[in-house]
Amino acid sequence: MIGSLLAGRYRLDAHVGRGGMCTVWRAHDLALERTVAVKLLHTELSGDGAQLERFRREARAVARLSHPHIVTVIDAGEEEGRPYIVLEYVEGETLKERIKRHGRLPVTEAVAYAIEIARALACAHAQRLVHRDIKPQNVLIDREGRAKVTDFGIARSLESGQEDLTATGRVLGTTEYVAPEQALGESVTERSDLYSLGIVLFEMLTGAPPFRGPTPVATAMAHVREPLPDVQKLRPEVSASLAAVIERACAKNPERRHRNALELAEELEQVLAIETARSGTAPDEVTQVLRTLPREVAEVAPRRLRMGRAMRRLLALAALAASGVAIWQALEHTRPGAGPPRVEAGQLRPLALPSTAAHDFDPEGDGSEHPESVQLAVDGNLTTTWETETYRGGLTGSGKSGVGLYIDTGKPQRVRRLDLVTSTPGLHAGVYGANSPAGDISGWRQLVPPRALAQNAHLPLPTGTPPFRYYLLWITELPSGGRAEIRELGLSR
Repeated sequence: MIGSLLAGRYRLDAHVGRGGMCTVWRAHDLALERTVAVKLLHTELSGDGAQLERFRREARAVARLSHPHIVTVIDAGEEEGRPYIVLEYVEGETLKERIKRHGRLPVTEAVAYAIEIARALACAHAQRLVHRDIKPQNVLIDREGRAKVTDFGIARSLESGQEDLTATGRVLGTTEYVAPEQALGESVTERSDLYSLGIVLFEMLTGAPPFRGPTPVATAMAHVREPLPDVQKLRPEVSASLAAVIERACAKNPERRHRNALELAEELEQVLAIETARSGTAPDEVTQVLRTLPREVAEVAPRRLRMGRAMRRLLALAALAASGVAIWQALEHTRPGAGPPRVEAGQLRPLALPSTAAHDFDPEGDGSEHPESVQLAVDGNLTTTWETETYRGGLTGSGKSGVGLYIDTGKPQRVRRLDLVTSTPGLHAGVYGANSPAGDISGWRQLVPPRALAQNAHLPLPTGTPPFRYYLLWITELPSGGRAEIRELGLSR
């Protein structure tokens, strides 16, 4: 099938993998000139009503989700009776492949991945969707070291009235990671996913899942009957606090587990800060998660470990350059007749912004535009991004005139320029100011009309602009992918 076209648009370029329901291909989107992944239902299953509905359900389920740690659905359709799903292509490897390559993962890295998976589950559960098959094979690790959950093929909505496609007593999911209630064929809840995540974290730390019997049934029953092995005996450097989180997540009784994915994520965040402080090191995969933690939690870890490798190098070079300038100025002042140092007229100075300065702004929607990652737009690291939700029909197709993010400078200040770096050039945006964060765009004063922005954009504010405390980047048009990404946003005066 290599070279085949789906819908006259998606050219299948390479076979990526095969599962029980479908084949996965790397494909090229001829319309938008990008690489995508295509899941194509097996031919022999196209006439199976239950399998067909389950496949269609995956497309509908994931299309409702928009989260940086969930693989995004781009399109879906049918070609000659065979349904397909088009997803974002994640270049990297599965978490299972990573464990096979490295064996036991560093403790902080394992916890960081678990946090990202828990945040993805929190998003799915907020939409009343249970994954039911959380396992390392269904977690992709991209080139930047971020975890992304995929394969919602057996996900089930918890909304009342939706029929379950599985027969009573049938076990769905992979038995090495299945929750006890799932192994017994009982109803699943969000806490079933938390159990599976606890098992995945156990495997990341020890190199193998805790239960593995001679048959799948024996493995499933071990989850019901056998106690969880002591992770500290298998991995002595695991702290008691981390072991306690795993034990709670993997409790046989669902009522004894964490109440929800957010609670599990919060406990893991505290553990990550402690474990990072203990180890004294933080790979890039860990650093990018540390920067997303609440300040009171993150401050447990040394500040230098919360900076990415590129930022640490940049600061070192800046310090070296600053020392060179100081030496040059000292030498200049030793020359006979040398006057005081000159300051160039019109020279701009960047405002120092705390990580809490950035806020998402979605007044015409649900009021939320990825608030969990908005601080990444002011963290000084060009490898991290805040992004809008994906609007496949554009903002106008979603009934919105715009979305954006604003910066709280702490007090009214006269700003002369807004600077940004984006990985999605072509978006249209303007600049607005206010002295109170108005809940409607009409309550903001337009300073720079919306216009198309390049990858590195500098937006000078009009001369005589009064001081404002809040400065808003208001995005009115999205690039072709239906999503805007802001790598860094800053103000200069």
